Amino acid sequence: MERTASRSSGRGIGRAVLRRLPLVGTLLGLGLAAWLVATNDLSAIAAAFGRIGIGGLVAVVAVRACLILLCGLAWARLLDGLSEAGTGAFVVLRYVREGINTLLPVASIGGDFVGGRLLTFWGVTGSLAAASVLADLLLQAGTQLVFALVGVGLLHRLESAPAAALTGWMLRALLVAAAALAAFFVIQRSGAARVLENRVGAIARRFLRDASGKPQDSGPSVQDALDTVWSRPGRLAQSALLHLAAWTFGSLEIWIVLACIGVEGVTLADVVVIEALSQAIKSAAFPVPSGLGVQEGGFVVVGALFGIDAGTAIAMSLAKRVPDVAIGLPSLIVWQTIEARRAAFAPPAPP
Repeated sequence: MERTASRSSGRGIGRAVLRRLPLVGTLLGLGLAAWLVATNDLSAIAAAFGRIGIGGLVAVVAVRACLILLCGLAWARLLDGLSEAGTGAFVVLRYVREGINTLLPVASIGGDFVGGRLLTFWGVTGSLAAASVLADLLLQAGTQLVFALVGVGLLHRLESAPAAALTGWMLRALLVAAAALAAFFVIQRSGAARVLENRVGAIARRFLRDASGKPQDSGPSVQDALDTVWSRPGRLAQSALLHLAAWTFGSLEIWIVLACIGVEGVTLADVVVIEALSQAIKSAAFPVPSGLGVQEGGFVVVGALFGIDAGTAIAMSLAKRVPDVAIGLPSLIVWQTIEARRAAFAPPAPP
């Protein structure tokens, strides 16, 4: 009994730590962001941000909207022919996932669980929705890894000690990330995948419920649904290419901002390096909601390699925060609208 009690106590402590992780990440991110602003010239940051102008910020928002659209299309390709949900549902829910991940105090994958739950409103079984989200997250991570490797390759052409040091650090970090992704496939294809399925099933029973509060029918097991998704290499390749196109297209945000500020001498290849490495640094700090503070620090470190001063780098990061709000707020409203309409048409709960 003592051993059972200790295990229960340990699980309780683990759950408490996980619940507080986003809050701790938020506080750390706020602290880092405040330190970056306090240790740099605030007037220089404001002046650089002001030179971007309304037109530049609108262009940045438009680029981000197209990026998320491509990611939504990539998600839809995974379940093409496997569900009755149309492409529009995946695109809308991809915006919802992004809004939750960027604006709410959750770890950077919290919105993805919500997106999987909302997908069941379109008649997709719980197991297939969970499998699609897991596969989509894995493809996102894998293609971001490839994009980061491209950035490291372009960075290698710079002949400077800081560039060489950052290249070595990034290569080691990417090697660890690649090993983790490979381990997922090994686990998923082995008997140990059933342990993962039990964990996912526990999450599904908490989140995949209909409007009356009853658990959704999850259909086939998550393992079977994942096997179905992985068994279609053509759809996987299409999804991966769309993700790669999205990450590459996102580099235009930095190019637009630097052009508006008036920074000269930065080529498109340099822009790709800044975007790829800063996003890799932000992704590595996924427990910090929206990479708060981490994104700004990443821009300062990487931007310095190309002669971009800290004030301009922080202004560039702030400009990339504008789409988080401009797109995220409407996405949260859409999320609540979907929830409200689902509840309105739900059958009355039995006494």
